[in-house]
Amino acid sequence: MCGICGIVDFKGRSADFESRLPGMVRVLRHRGPDESGTWTDNCAGLGHARLSIIDLAEGRQPMSNEDETVWITYNGEAYNFQALREELAAKGHRFRTRTDTEVIVHLYEEEGIDCVNRLRGMFAFGIWDARAEAMYLVRDRLGIKPLYYTVLNGRLIFGSEIKAILAHGGVPRAVREDALSDYLTFLYVPAPKTMFRDIFKLEPGHWLRFDAQGLRQQQYWDLEPAEPFDRGRESIERNLVDKLAESVRLRLVSDVPLGAFLSGGVDSSSVVAVMSRLGEGRVVTTSVGFQEKRYNELPFARRVAERYHTQHYEEVVRPEATSIVETLAWHYDEPFADYSAIPTYYVSQAARRHVTVALSGDGGDENFAGYRRYRFDLMERRIRSLLPTCFRRWFLRPLARIYPKADWLPRPLRAKVTLGNLAVDAPTAYCRSVGFLSDEQKAAFYTGDLAGTLRGYRSADIIRGYMNKASRNNLSQLLYTDIKTYLVDDILTKVDRASMAVSLEVRVPLLDHIFVEFAQRVPAEMKIEGREGKGILKSAMRPYLSDETLYRKKQGFTPPIAEWMRGPLRDMVGDLLLGRDAAYVDYIDRAVVKKAWREHQSGLRNYEPLLWAVLMFELWARKFLHAE
Repeated sequence: MCGICGIVDFKGRSADFESRLPGMVRVLRHRGPDESGTWTDNCAGLGHARLSIIDLAEGRQPMSNEDETVWITYNGEAYNFQALREELAAKGHRFRTRTDTEVIVHLYEEEGIDCVNRLRGMFAFGIWDARAEAMYLVRDRLGIKPLYYTVLNGRLIFGSEIKAILAHGGVPRAVREDALSDYLTFLYVPAPKTMFRDIFKLEPGHWLRFDAQGLRQQQYWDLEPAEPFDRGRESIERNLVDKLAESVRLRLVSDVPLGAFLSGGVDSSSVVAVMSRLGEGRVVTTSVGFQEKRYNELPFARRVAERYHTQHYEEVVRPEATSIVETLAWHYDEPFADYSAIPTYYVSQAARRHVTVALSGDGGDENFAGYRRYRFDLMERRIRSLLPTCFRRWFLRPLARIYPKADWLPRPLRAKVTLGNLAVDAPTAYCRSVGFLSDEQKAAFYTGDLAGTLRGYRSADIIRGYMNKASRNNLSQLLYTDIKTYLVDDILTKVDRASMAVSLEVRVPLLDHIFVEFAQRVPAEMKIEGREGKGILKSAMRPYLSDETLYRKKQGFTPPIAEWMRGPLRDMVGDLLLGRDAAYVDYIDRAVVKKAWREHQSGLRNYEPLLWAVLMFELWARKFLHAE
């Protein structure tokens, strides 16, 4: 993996490219510690920080074609590059390196920006076409690799991370109010927004062209609705295993040591099982766990490692280790409140001691309906369809408002969320299920000015937009929506930043776009079977994994933050949130945070998500918003 950045300016202001680019590259060196480079001409400048994976000696970037009319700065892996290279060589293209980077340069020469449709992998890159005087920015289909940009006074500035854009200097550091609203709902900022008003994420499956006429974007890939397979279950299972094996095999090409994350869950265990069966030598696996038994998955991971005789490494994350949150706040560039970023950082750090590339199991839940919320949502949809609209509006909605949110009650009596979901439409209900604060609840958390600015804004409309684009199949709607939101802006963002913080490349075989398209066509009834999600994946993997691995209760990759905030983290978090110099108070009501803190400490309520979200906003504001 690498860090990329660049500047394009058509107004004769290119004299400072050479002075600005080195600083932009410097803040990305954690993504590419092996070497760095810059290139400039009259209108464009490109920067690159390289983590060497393939052709260690000759893969320097930025890289050009023979006559230097096409230049690229590239982050990622095109797993089918060898087949493309042979095809291009047969057409007369000559290669100086063995890299996929150079293949993309020649493929662009041959096919223009449509070349992106030929690439199979994870990538984000910028291509400067001197003949057309145009810059193309491209992001992979699923959004595995990040890419950010801004247009400032007619100048395009881009980078793998926001901090590279800020290092250019002069980019405004104002909060985008609706992004803050989204953050308080989803605990991340959904694309194309960022928490900075003038900086944007390039969305997955899109390319952007910037030339003297301005900026234009186009979507080149989407997960289009498709008819379910009409073949038998055994045939689908065989194809699933074959597709997974192909996807894993493509991701084993490397000139540096390679291994895998192993949590002991279905997805990562499936990847490790396939890697072992492919016979590429003894697999290196890494796991992390916690001292608190109910959060610890190390014994389950260990059993898979023993079955496949992997070279296995373990690490226990202890409460004092969570001082890393300040480091993570710097790496994420914007508020990010998924606290599983902590163990993700530590498993990446542990893996990096032994390998440079690791395969992960991310994507299994979104492909095969692994989250319990899918089952609950489908049940709510069935009930909602039986209830008259007036009953839901005039009886359930008021009842949901007054029903206590009592975290201390037995689970069957915690009906507030269900009652509220039944009272609203499907997109709003799903937004409430995946989010923390609903659109109605957030108003009480804003300061006066922010409340006025955001009056009428609804984060649920983001969910509604994706559901309206998706298949009419209820489960397919939910999976498509999660692939476009939670997967890309939470899961993949978390893994990219945590792994790149320690210069580790993570590859994601379950998110190969051909595998994702295959998974979409698996009938819904084979994904959720009774109370089991991922039914077809589990049954397909039964020859290779134990029933304990496949059918034990799903366990999230999360640390015991609620307990830590009442114990070893209490003073640190309390000082940041209750201190007089807190930065969040310009946007979020201090009195509400104080009340949440008191109730959380008493054990009456679990305000863990809210307090962590405010904490991460506070750390972000101190590091980025009020710094130059």
